[in-house]
Amino acid sequence: MYFSSNFKFLRSRKKRSQEEVAAGLGIKRSSINNYENEYALPGIDMLPTISKYFGISIDFLLNEELSTMSESKLRELELGHDAYIKGTKLRILATTVDSKNRDNIELVPHKARAGYTAGYNDPEFISALPTFQLPFLSKERKYRTFQINGDSMLPIPDKSFVTAQFLENWNDIKDGHAYVLLTQDDGIVFKVVYNNIKVKKKLLLKSLNFVYEPYEVSIGEIKEVWEFVNYISTQMPESNQSKEEVNKSVTLIQEEMRKIAEVLQRKPQTLLKRKPHAR
Repeated sequence: MYFSSNFKFLRSRKKRSQEEVAAGLGIKRSSINNYENEYALPGIDMLPTISKYFGISIDFLLNEELSTMSESKLRELELGHDAYIKGTKLRILATTVDSKNRDNIELVPHKARAGYTAGYNDPEFISALPTFQLPFLSKERKYRTFQINGDSMLPIPDKSFVTAQFLENWNDIKDGHAYVLLTQDDGIVFKVVYNNIKVKKKLLLKSLNFVYEPYEVSIGEIKEVWEFVNYISTQMPESNQSKEEVNKSVTLIQEEMRKIAEVLQRKPQTLLKRKPHAR
């Protein structure tokens, strides 16, 4: 439980003394001192008052270490967007529709990746993105297409266009499935994801290209999650020749190992035959 450290952190963040907070909450200054030094916890009737005073939900006051969160995430919490594990209404409202009032699929090309990190929830920024429709996708879900960069997800090639559906509840992330994530530090990333939210409040991100090491990212640094649906690329898929060559090499190695094993099995018998002669 992080209540004591969170209380002190939020008071310092607002630059208020214990006396000022006590007056605002209608309690004694000694109670504030007890909260911050872990001598006492507020009663059930006081928790909603403290939550309203700081603008932070009771759940986050008790269970999340607020001092480790980024400034942007803290601002979102204070604005009431504290269910960020489930997404926020603000994000899904930052969308566009066509002349028939159907949700568009906005395209985030490579040149717009940096701007998307700051403008993902800005309707004006989103409305400036190119849009299109894919009639075979569900009309009941929200989709967006991102142009990926680099070779970390090979065989999906560099500069491919990945279409994904908006995921509101991040607890629904499925282990081993691919997602596009908008992160605080790295911007847009496309990875295979493993869900460690309940245990560690983190996601483990892996690349399809084994050259790249897996890494973890805290859910406090994630802004959006989109579940992979399909991709479009102008490049032809690579042939299976290299895979066949690898299989052939493995077969040859196995054959050589078999021959070595046979030699080793015969060697003791050879030595026994030679031993009397040596005498």
